[in-house]
Amino acid sequence: MTRTQDGPISWQDLPIRDDLRGLSPYGAPQLDVPVLLNTNENPYPPPPELIADLRVAVTAAATTLNRYPDRDAVELRKDLAQYLGHGLTGANLWAANGSNEVIQQILQCFAGSGRAALGFEPSYSMHRLISLATGTTWIAEPRESDFSLDPAKAVAAIRRHQPDVVFLTSPNNPTGTAAPMELVEAIVDAAPGIVVIDEAYAEFFRPGTASALTLLPGRPRLIVTRTMSKAFAMAGARVGYLAADPAVIDALLLVRLPYHLSALTQAAARTALAHVDALLGTVDAVKAQRDRIVSELTTLGLPVVPSDANFVAFGVNRESDNGAARRETKAVWQALLDRGVLVRDVGLPGMLRVTAGTPEETGAFLAALTETLL
Repeated sequence: MTRTQDGPISWQDLPIRDDLRGLSPYGAPQLDVPVLLNTNENPYPPPPELIADLRVAVTAAATTLNRYPDRDAVELRKDLAQYLGHGLTGANLWAANGSNEVIQQILQCFAGSGRAALGFEPSYSMHRLISLATGTTWIAEPRESDFSLDPAKAVAAIRRHQPDVVFLTSPNNPTGTAAPMELVEAIVDAAPGIVVIDEAYAEFFRPGTASALTLLPGRPRLIVTRTMSKAFAMAGARVGYLAADPAVIDALLLVRLPYHLSALTQAAARTALAHVDALLGTVDAVKAQRDRIVSELTTLGLPVVPSDANFVAFGVNRESDNGAARRETKAVWQALLDRGVLVRDVGLPGMLRVTAGTPEETGAFLAALTETLL
């Protein structure tokens, strides 16, 4: 189609890379409704004492905004190492603008054109999207019908494809269950390149669940990614980080943009880490609502995926509905929205995902869902 100089065009008319055509931008609906339970945010705002200290820290940082920030966020990385423990130091940590930028830097460094990344789907879709955006070939291997992974099958897939990067999400998003440590070890030991264990929701692990941080010693190609968006209630600050062998961080310096993490962001993150007890005090409250959702949806007869995260994936049809008219996922999503509750349709057939909110928000969701099922 010929277009005039003044005529409107779409992005598809621009000379973008061929491998980006057909893709859609990532993003959850941002709607103004009373109960927002679709993006796995912490429902509790930062406590007043943190807000007061943030005001002081950001004001102090603002006085130096005519200068570039600490290029490598050295002090923040020390604080993050102290928070994680496991014998880590600042040399083992790296921080960026959300864990998605961390993932992007990993792929820019260790993947890219002519290389491949492998993930086990369904899982966090940004692993695939950032892989494609960096020119990396994406290889999807399926999970079992219950969303678990068989270690032998996972190892066989890795040996068959020989990927440069392997992603394993634990707890898995959007399904919620953490990976057993024997599965993590099998994947790490089988992979020929970098293995990324995405632990964005690790603070919500059920008791007895181990972190891949315990596997870091002696495994220089293992990376564990984390975020301050969930348990720390700092989604708006955009702070993600990773723990790895210092050699990994040295390699990432080759691709990170200069001064990528602003002075204000670093100040906010360090202030939050100084209030870690207060911030993580909300985790148990969120986990209680998560377990409440699992219990009450099970009582309703709906299939529920056990969760180690701050969300729950659930089916919209009872097993007893097999002989009756099946509810459509989009119809249930819309019915909940009509009742003022926004959950997430993550593309799993017959399933939705709901974030654990405050007791009042969780109650509103359960009441709306029960009414929808009548």
